[in-house]
Amino acid sequence: MLVREVISPKIVSPFTSQTDKLRPPLKWPGGKRWLVPHLLPLWRPHSRLRLVEPFSGGLAVSLGFSPTEALLNDINPHLINFYRWLQRGLRPTLPLHNTRTMYATYRKRFNLLITEDQCESQEAAVLFYYLNRTGFNGLCRFNQSGQFNVPFGSHERITYAREFAAYRAAFSGWTFTSQDFESLPIDAEDFIYADPPYDVEFTQYSKEAFTWDDQMRLAEWLADHSGPTVVSNQATPRVVRLYKSLGFKLRYFQAPRRISCNGDRTAAREVLATRNL
Repeated sequence: MLVREVISPKIVSPFTSQTDKLRPPLKWPGGKRWLVPHLLPLWRPHSRLRLVEPFSGGLAVSLGFSPTEALLNDINPHLINFYRWLQRGLRPTLPLHNTRTMYATYRKRFNLLITEDQCESQEAAVLFYYLNRTGFNGLCRFNQSGQFNVPFGSHERITYAREFAAYRAAFSGWTFTSQDFESLPIDAEDFIYADPPYDVEFTQYSKEAFTWDDQMRLAEWLADHSGPTVVSNQATPRVVRLYKSLGFKLRYFQAPRRISCNGDRTAAREVLATRNL
C-alpha cells in the first residue's frame, strides 16, 4: 500500500496564457489542439447540439469546443476513470516527484490495482496522472496482459498539478464512457467528431489493437449517422479511398508533429473527412 501524504505546493493554473480555455489535463501524443482552429468553423453553427467523441483521448477538441453537453468515450478505461474523478473534484495527496525510483514504485502499484480490479479508484486516477506526466513522451501503452509498460521519461523538470477544480466545472454537463464506439447511445442530431487511432503500424494504445477492420467498421458507422460528422485520420491511401467511397468530403493538413511508439516526431499528412455539414 502506498503511503499517502498531503502536500500543499503552489497551485498550477490549468488555463492557457492566451485564452480562457482549459488546457488538456494530460500529455497526450497525437492530441488535436493544433486542429481545433480548423474544426471550430465546423462546430460553431451546430454548437447547440451534443458533442460526441468516440475517441476522446486528451480532450483537446472537447475543451476547445466547450460544449454544454457532451458524450465522451474512450476505449482506455484508465483514462476515463481519471476524467470521472476530475468531475468529482480530484485532489492528489500522494507525493509526486520526477524520480526513477518513484516512477518504478508507482507503476508497479498501478499495475497491481489493475490486477486486483481496483482501477476505478481515486488512487488509480492519481497514479495514472503521475505516470502520464512522468513517463516517456507521455505515452500510454499496455502489454497483452493489460499492464502499463511505458518506461521512465527524460524530463528535467515537471510541475505536477494539485488542483483540478476548473475541470470539475467544465465537465459538469459531460458524460464519460469506456466502450466500443458502436455501443454508444447516439442521437440522430448529435455532432460527432472521431479521431481514431491512426492507420499506422503502431496501434497498441490499449491491450486490444485497432485494426483495419475496425477502421472500416468505424467509417461505415459514421457514414450511417444523420447528423454532422467529422473524422480525422492519417491520410494513408486506403483511408482516403475508404472515406471517399462512403461519400465524405475530404480536406488535407500537414500535422505539425506526431509522436510514435519510438518517440518519432515526423510530421504526417492528415485527412479531415466530413458529412452532413
